[in-house]
Amino acid sequence: MELSWLMKLRIAAAAATGVILIGFLAWPLAAPPGPFGAVSVVTGDMSFGGAITLAGLAFLAGLLAYFLSWPYGREIGVLAVPAGLAIWAVRSGNMASLIQSRATLAGQQQQQIMATIARRQDLFAALKWEPLFWLAIVSAGFAGVLVGQKICSKPEPDETEKKANSKANIYLNAAIALVGSGLIAQFCIGILAQDVRIFDNKLGSVVAQPTVGQIVFAVFVSFGLAAFVVKRFLDAGYIWPIIAGALVTGFTITTYVKQDILQYLVQHQPAAFFPNAVISILPVQMVAFGALGSIAGYWMAVRCNYSRKHG
Repeated sequence: MELSWLMKLRIAAAAATGVILIGFLAWPLAAPPGPFGAVSVVTGDMSFGGAITLAGLAFLAGLLAYFLSWPYGREIGVLAVPAGLAIWAVRSGNMASLIQSRATLAGQQQQQIMATIARRQDLFAALKWEPLFWLAIVSAGFAGVLVGQKICSKPEPDETEKKANSKANIYLNAAIALVGSGLIAQFCIGILAQDVRIFDNKLGSVVAQPTVGQIVFAVFVSFGLAAFVVKRFLDAGYIWPIIAGALVTGFTITTYVKQDILQYLVQHQPAAFFPNAVISILPVQMVAFGALGSIAGYWMAVRCNYSRKHG
């Protein structure tokens, strides 16, 4: 089941729509003031009006991508917004630069240390919820795809005859897919997003800020694997790994950035070192590449199933 040139052009057109509308035209809405600044809602660089504009552009990108990739708009158009956000994720600074931008002046005075700890606590408390914002932007693109589908009103195959499962079983399957995707992705990112790792007496080890290339590879592959597994064994869609991408950051911060750990890091480690690799990834990077990886992994599982059935 090889992709035809026409199908590759459809995929390229859908991705290019998001890259142009979100990645480049909408960049001023969230562009950090400095060349090394990080793209993040918590910095306050994006206004409320900018967020609404971004959501509108995401909806438009999904709608246009649906028609550009017709008659497979529903399957391909969803790539548009994650592809656009991926441009932001690559152009952005990293988590270390975000932390350093909110640090106090260097010094060992207890008052300055406590102020640094308080600022970093506020930063991570906000970052726990930021992935939900980027998930909402991706969802706006999905909504555009669905509206395009309604406009064309092409009858879709009836999927109600899949399995005679009760609602309880359907919800259980979805919950397993969601939790399983998150655990698989978090575990794999911890292995793949590796930079310098040094021994630490209290935490066991800390890892330095990975490069952008490492982050792209780690998040894309990890969520691709998660989506492949849940499709292959649970017959679940890519929506669950994508949602998990918005939850992994918050779960990891809650688990690894407790007050005593944060105080220890501020006093003994540079800002570019983290107790877990997942924490070193910006929410926009996690959601953008997590969504792209989830979609890719899902279709790899579909292709694998097709190959098994047809030899």
